[in-house]
Amino acid sequence: MEKLTIEKKFKHAIVYTVNNKEDTAVVEAISNYIPFESFKEVFIFIGELADRKKLKKLIFDKTKLTVFHQPSMEWYFIEWKEKMFDIGLNTHIKILPKDEIFRYSVKIGRDKINKKHPEKKYNKMEIRYAETLDEALMN
Repeated sequence: MEKLTIEKKFKHAIVYTVNNKEDTAVVEAISNYIPFESFKEVFIFIGELADRKKLKKLIFDKTKLTVFHQPSMEWYFIEWKEKMFDIGLNTHIKILPKDEIFRYSVKIGRDKINKKHPEKKYNKMEIRYAETLDEALMN
């Protein structure tokens, strides 16, 4: 496993950088739910980090989450990813919980966003899924 350095701890998530991959960051959800304002705070920080460190890849480890929140997902795709595209953070890997209902909710939520916003820049990003952090770091 790659060595991670903590960049910042939040109440509901920890942001890391990957020691031997200077262009990669990891967000680890550490609670079962991230309230919307906390979610935005974490990802605004990542945006600043991405700009400062020229990040190209973000891994979002959601395995501890049990609550899916559509408004957070919409903000994340429609607003935040637009800005990240422009600064070069264009590879996004998600590690979802094993919960099939959560995974299905993500699929439905993403389909809804895609249908409503087909012109957004996130459609040009590399967005994929991994089962473990090790798998995400290898790709």
